[in-house]
Amino acid sequence: MTQTKEQKYEQMPVLNEHAAGIDIGSREHYVAIGQGKEHVKRFGVYTEELEELCRWLIQHGIRTVAMESTGNYWKNLFVMLQQHNLNPILVNGSFTKNLKGRKTDVQDCQFIQRMHTLGLLPDSFQPDVFTEQLRNLTRHRSMLLSQAADTSKRIQQSLRLMNLRLDIAVSDITGKSGMNIITAILKGERNPVLLAALCDVNVKKSREEIAAALTGFYRNDYLFQLKQNMGIWQFIQQQIKDVDQELNRLLEKHLQDLNKNERNYTPGENAKKKKKQKNNPSFDVGKKSFQLFNGVDLIEVPGISHGTALTIISEMGENISKFNSAKSFCSWLRLAPNKKKSGGKVISNKIKQGSNILSVALRSAANTIGNMKKEILLTKFFKRLHFKYGRAAAITATGRKLAVIIWNMITKCQPYQPLSNEIYDQRIRHLALKNIQKKIIKLKIKQEDLQFAIA
Repeated sequence: MTQTKEQKYEQMPVLNEHAAGIDIGSREHYVAIGQGKEHVKRFGVYTEELEELCRWLIQHGIRTVAMESTGNYWKNLFVMLQQHNLNPILVNGSFTKNLKGRKTDVQDCQFIQRMHTLGLLPDSFQPDVFTEQLRNLTRHRSMLLSQAADTSKRIQQSLRLMNLRLDIAVSDITGKSGMNIITAILKGERNPVLLAALCDVNVKKSREEIAAALTGFYRNDYLFQLKQNMGIWQFIQQQIKDVDQELNRLLEKHLQDLNKNERNYTPGENAKKKKKQKNNPSFDVGKKSFQLFNGVDLIEVPGISHGTALTIISEMGENISKFNSAKSFCSWLRLAPNKKKSGGKVISNKIKQGSNILSVALRSAANTIGNMKKEILLTKFFKRLHFKYGRAAAITATGRKLAVIIWNMITKCQPYQPLSNEIYDQRIRHLALKNIQKKIIKLKIKQEDLQFAIA
C-alpha cells in the first residue's frame, strides 16, 4: 500500500496536535492550520481582521501558534493571541528558513505549522508586561540621549564657526559653565572677559585663557542656529526628565504591589566610590534594583554603573530565572562561543553574530574594567586575556564573566563576593599546568626527556 504525501510527514512523532503557523507580513498575515490548501487563510493587519484571525483559530480547535519574528509587525498579533489564550510562541527567523526552491507565503506558513507540530521550533525569550514597559521607556530614553548628543555637536559647530572655542575652554559645553556662557551670548553679551567670569571656580583653565578662547566674531545666521539648537537641547533634556519620572513611577508601583518597597538600602563600599555620571537617571537606580532583586546590589559589581543597572532591570527584570543556567543566559546574550564539531574536530568556535542592548551594556562595562587603574581580579582577568588574545576578545570574555556574576547574584540572591587573590592565583596555576600537560601529551614527551631538559 503506497503512502500519501500527508502520511509520509507523520513518520516523526507529533508533539503539538492542535498547532498553527503564521507567516507575518507588513500588510497581511498567512495562517496555516494544516498542510492542505483549504487549511490556509489570509488575514489583514487591521484590528478587526486580527480579531477574526483569533476567532478562526479558536473555531478550529487551535491551542498553540508559532510565528516568525519579522520586524515589529508581530507584536500586536502576539498580544492579541495571548489575550485569547492561544499560547503563541515567537521563533527566530533562522529556525524557520524553508527548503530551497519553496518560497511563497502559503508554503512558508505551512512549513512553520509543520515544524511547530513536530516540536522543532524553540521559543524565543519574551519578557512580562511590566518588564516590556520598562524596556520601551528605557530604549526611548537612550534614543533621547543620542539626540541630545547630536544636538550638542551642532551647538559646538555653531560656536566654532564664530571662532568661539568654548570646547577648548571647558571640558563639556553642556555643563554648568558652558550653559552659563551660551545663555549669556544668546542674551547679547559679547565681552569675553565677562563671559569668562561666568565659569565655575572648578574650571582648570585660567580666566585669561578662557577669555581668549571666547574672542571671536558674531554672525546673525550662526546665532540663530545656536538659539534653535539650544531650544532643541533644552526640550530634549526636559523629555529625559519626564521619562525618568515615568520610570520611577512604574518601578515604585511594581515594588509596592510586590511589597518589596520596604527593604532598606545601604550602598556598599564599591557603590559609594562610583561617581554619578552625567546621563545617569535622576532617581536612585541602585535602591530600586536592590529592592527588585531581593537585596542584591548590582552597583557593587565593578564596571556596573547606574545606567547599566537600569539596562539590566529593563531588559531582563525578574525574568532572568527563565534561563536554567548561566551558560544559557550567556548564549542568549551571544557572549559565549558557538562551538561546531564535525568528525571529532572543532570546525568553528566563533561567537554568533548580532547582539542585544544588554550585551552591548555588558561589553561597555567590561571595557570600563579594562581601563581601571586599580588592580582587582576582573582587571587581572581582562589584562591576561588582552595580552594573549587582544582587546576585543578580552572585552567579550569579561562581558561574559559579568553576565555569569549577575545571573548567580540574582537567581541565588547572594551578594557580590569576589575571589581572594590566593584562590585566583591557584586557578591560574592550575590552568597553566593543564596546558603544559596537553603539550606534553601532544609532543609525546617522555620522563627522561624532561629530566634532560631540567638538567
